[in-house]
Amino acid sequence: MVQSLLALAPTLIVIAFFLLGPFNWSRHRSWSRAVTCAFVAAIALRYMLWRFTETVLPYPNDGPNFYWVWFVFIVEFLAFSEVVLFLILMSRYVDRSAEGNRLERQFFERDERELPTVDVFIPTYNEPLDVLERTIVGALALDHPKDKLNVYVLDDGRRDWLRTFCEGRGAIHVTRSDNAHAKAGNMNNGLRVSSGDFIAVFDADFVPYRSFLRRTLPFFMDDTIGIVQTPQHFFNVDPIQSNLGLENLWPDEQRLFFDEIAPSRDGWDVSFCCGSCSIARRKAVDAIGGFPTESITEDLLTTLSMLNRGFKTRYLNERLSMGLAAENLTGYFVQRERWCQGGIQTLYLHNGPLRGPGLSLFQRVMFLPMSWLVQYLVRFIVLLIPIVYLWFGALPLYFTDVADYVSNQVPLLAAYFLLMFWLTPTRYLPLVSTAVGTFSTFRMLPTVLSSLVRPFGKPFKVTPKGSSNEANVFDAYTFTWIAGFIVVTALGLLINIVPETARVEGSFSAIAALWSGINIVVLIIASLICFEKPRRLLQAFKLDEPVDLDGVEGRLVSLSLDKAVVAVSTETRFKSTKVRLNIEGFAPLEADLKQVTQRRGDITRTGDKQRYYLHLHYDLRGFERDKMIIKLYTGRYSRDVPDIDKIAVSVNLLLRAFGRTRTA
Repeated sequence: MVQSLLALAPTLIVIAFFLLGPFNWSRHRSWSRAVTCAFVAAIALRYMLWRFTETVLPYPNDGPNFYWVWFVFIVEFLAFSEVVLFLILMSRYVDRSAEGNRLERQFFERDERELPTVDVFIPTYNEPLDVLERTIVGALALDHPKDKLNVYVLDDGRRDWLRTFCEGRGAIHVTRSDNAHAKAGNMNNGLRVSSGDFIAVFDADFVPYRSFLRRTLPFFMDDTIGIVQTPQHFFNVDPIQSNLGLENLWPDEQRLFFDEIAPSRDGWDVSFCCGSCSIARRKAVDAIGGFPTESITEDLLTTLSMLNRGFKTRYLNERLSMGLAAENLTGYFVQRERWCQGGIQTLYLHNGPLRGPGLSLFQRVMFLPMSWLVQYLVRFIVLLIPIVYLWFGALPLYFTDVADYVSNQVPLLAAYFLLMFWLTPTRYLPLVSTAVGTFSTFRMLPTVLSSLVRPFGKPFKVTPKGSSNEANVFDAYTFTWIAGFIVVTALGLLINIVPETARVEGSFSAIAALWSGINIVVLIIASLICFEKPRRLLQAFKLDEPVDLDGVEGRLVSLSLDKAVVAVSTETRFKSTKVRLNIEGFAPLEADLKQVTQRRGDITRTGDKQRYYLHLHYDLRGFERDKMIIKLYTGRYSRDVPDIDKIAVSVNLLLRAFGRTRTA
């Protein structure tokens, strides 16, 4: 008993530290972050010293198992290095909204005629009109003098219908004779036909809020700022949210980076351009010879090239645009494989983090693609370690006893999980977050390896957008890997339960069994992501606004470009399914009443129905459709998940495992 308590003492100290310290401190203050991250770093260093001196060096050179122990330790050291860099990075945090307010007042005090000119670049290749129209209309509606704003639709698809649409809206349609250097080449062609002082870039599926320029331009009063990057938010659910059945319960996958990591990078002046939703100083772009074409991630390389010339990238963590997240797993992996390959490509370039002139040592380290290089290898080895032990008896370390293991590794796990809960309280759940990373491992690890060997072996590939999932789709490749690991792990446990077939014995067996059980749970959750649910492309925004429907008062609770849901009293009756919907600011909409539903929350315990929900369909065109785009997509509404309901997430994952979900 005493020995067990002593083994748990370091973990209890970690828990006490967080309960008495960080959980009572603001996570947005740099001093509290620095203290907390330093504490976790000390716990991690203690663990690594124990691993090296007590579990690696003492291991005898007895053949293959000796090399396995050293291999596992090297992988763990890589993970430790990434964690240390993460802790250093997250030890600072900056919120520039207050600074933005002050700068905005100063910047716009001047006469309107003195404001700078802005060119908006919308590079496009094969996106359909229902994707492009939102971006073009939103860009034209930006709050900036119209004689100082030009919107350029850079069309590498050379489509006549898009030229016609642009001419009808007042945007400038630009084409070129070839598609050399993909997106970067397209934007460089845009530089040749434009002359604005600043260049705002929005991917074809991102709609800027009307206030985008008012919030970003003032930061350029600092002559050292070359780019201002803003976060990317989305008006649709990504395939992870959808496939896990967590549409309204779990934030989109990129929230962790844009909401938590990016502000910390800005605190160290190592922010980087993410392409869309950014604005650049033309003089800075000209100073580096235009947008770099050496890498398929021209955005990251633009930041590095500007740093070489003394221009920084600033990050403003405000929701100033909305776009389409990857709509299916195909798009999800196309996007991430491009980011991964592009990040690794920078290691080989003259203007990358290793060889780029003018970079400090700290900047070089912080721009290394460590996350891409390490995370998937580590996740794969974590799955492999218990399998190798259960089937071949190969220990991953020189094992003394369970108490020693608990005394050193459990405090580190506790410290890391508690740190993540504190730093990212609305963005992190250990099992779900680990499962999402594990799911990606089986496709991304080969990309990492191939990018290291042939970094320029794959050309730029556009993320497919505008393709809704109308049917169930199954990711057989990833599921096969996941199922294989589950089966092999489970069989390894089973054969070691039966004495006649047991291959291992000793104290580590209990740890291996627990490790295997956790891996199986993680893999089961990851397997759910392989099954894509049907979903429509244009998802509606939830809202609560008064509305008039054929003279009847109601509440507008859901709205999209072609549909609305209106809540009315159960006593309401209409003479026809053809009704007139009156939304403030719009001409009356002729709508078809397609469906009437009720919701559980509107039924009392006695069974009385309090409200009906009328599902209306309409067809908007021309100016009225543009007005609806501006209403929906330029600043009033959001699909962000503000917090994680841990119980609801758990219930939905369980339901999803049986083919059902409940997210409303």
